[in-house]
Amino acid sequence: MSILFSSLRIRSVTFRNRLWVSPMCMYSAAEGVVQEWHHTHLAQFASGGAGLIVAEATAVLPEGRISPRDAGLWSDEQRDAWAPIVQAIHDRGAAAGIQLAHAGRKASTWWPWADERGSVPADSGGWTTSAPSAVAFEGFAAPVALDLAGIDEIVTAFASAARRALDAGFDVLEIHGAHGYLLHEFLSPLSNLRDDDYGGPLENRARLLLRVLDAVRDAAGPDVPVFVRISATDHAEGGFTPEEAAVVGGWAADHGGDLIDVSSGGLVAHQRIAVSPGYQVPLAETVRQGGRIPVSAVGLITAAAQAEQVLADGAADAIFAGREWLRDPHFGLRAAHELGAEVAWPPQYERAHWR
Repeated sequence: MSILFSSLRIRSVTFRNRLWVSPMCMYSAAEGVVQEWHHTHLAQFASGGAGLIVAEATAVLPEGRISPRDAGLWSDEQRDAWAPIVQAIHDRGAAAGIQLAHAGRKASTWWPWADERGSVPADSGGWTTSAPSAVAFEGFAAPVALDLAGIDEIVTAFASAARRALDAGFDVLEIHGAHGYLLHEFLSPLSNLRDDDYGGPLENRARLLLRVLDAVRDAAGPDVPVFVRISATDHAEGGFTPEEAAVVGGWAADHGGDLIDVSSGGLVAHQRIAVSPGYQVPLAETVRQGGRIPVSAVGLITAAAQAEQVLADGAADAIFAGREWLRDPHFGLRAAHELGAEVAWPPQYERAHWR
């Protein structure tokens, strides 16, 4: 019996398997409103056998977008555009999640295929960014340090976006606390130089993340799973560490988080990452603490047997993949075949079943 293709229940949601689609930015929204591209992009993974599809980092405020082309959930128009996409995922048998985000000092940047790099100037549609401290990401414009009223506004915005996501039909809410974006910026001493209740010791640096988690959990109620994505290391001297990540993961669980989605890096341009297949799996295992906290693993997990082994070893409870789904939107069907697992195929595709 394949572990990867066994079901997993978290609160009221039963996922048909443990091979999930990571949130991946498409930089294809218009004023935060998702388009037909997003519908086709996300629905195809449900046809391809994914158990859960988490939609891309979706900004809770306009100034929280990574780029002017990012998706948002600060308006009802944006909520209504997400609803048919969620329905399409459900119609194909998968669960739908969304990653709620604020990009902090890494906001207002050019999309990957733009001719320019770095921060978008105001006359090209950019804006002033905010962060825990007025410390720029290398090569980007300097942010302004958030005051306490600004912090409160962000907590409120996450809660409002969570309610809109639920109204659109999403089954899972994920809080983005990774990859150098705002909540990660608060967690790391490399970007958080504050001397108030939000800076200094880890308990203070984690305060905003936990406040956001409390607000999202309150909006979600008792039945909806809430995940938290973290970067378990900054891959830079003096930064956030795996040991601190394990502590924060425990706190998140105590505050109603159901699963820690473990990634790494993204905070500083001078990070040094030794990339290899499954290179982030040991970080997930550290945060999991022997099963105390459910976690997902991600990072160059590209083969069915590899994903199965991660779960068999007890390093994680589920697998997120990103680029492999882009290469093969039917990765789930292929992985099930390779592991000998019987899964339901869309009847339209049955003629292609390997038998």
